Amino acid sequence: MCSFSKGCGYSKNDLRDQGTPIILYGRLYTNYETQIHSVDTFVKPLENSVYSEGGEVIIPASGETAEDISIASVVEKPGIILGGDLNVITSSADIDPVFLALELSYGKPHFDLAKRAQGKSVVHIHNEDIANVFFGHPNIAEQRRIGAFFDRLDSLITLHQRKYCGVVSWMLGVALVRLSSEK
Repeated sequence: MCSFSKGCGYSKNDLRDQGTPIILYGRLYTNYETQIHSVDTFVKPLENSVYSEGGEVIIPASGETAEDISIASVVEKPGIILGGDLNVITSSADIDPVFLALELSYGKPHFDLAKRAQGKSVVHIHNEDIANVFFGHPNIAEQRRIGAFFDRLDSLITLHQRKYCGVVSWMLGVALVRLSSEK
């Protein structure tokens, strides 16, 4: 149902202000998205770089805890370099990548992967671990509806967070003005 590969090694030291877009594994912890639509980190490409074709599911190969590393995202666009320490999953036509990422991140497979993670201070998940996790799935049309539902839910949450942040910023500004006028 899926094929597996690995990203190719890059580090934060390789990042540039411009160049070819790249996803480093740390992004999945600091800027997690179920679907990665755009990337704001860039590198000068190396000869052995691994490029997305669009639709790959990526999952970190290492992290601090087993629960943290069993989180997945879909790389939507082609031409993005997939950095090292990423497990790369390409699904067959019967498996929607967004549904797969949601299952790996939040479904029963998430807990099964966490059990398979190895290590103490740094834990690892290998492609073989992912390949051996079973997950049931509905037909492809239902998978797409589930993915679309969660995409709309994510958008709604983001909209409300921005609205809330705007109100908080405005209130903070009013409070600062009042404090400075009282001095």
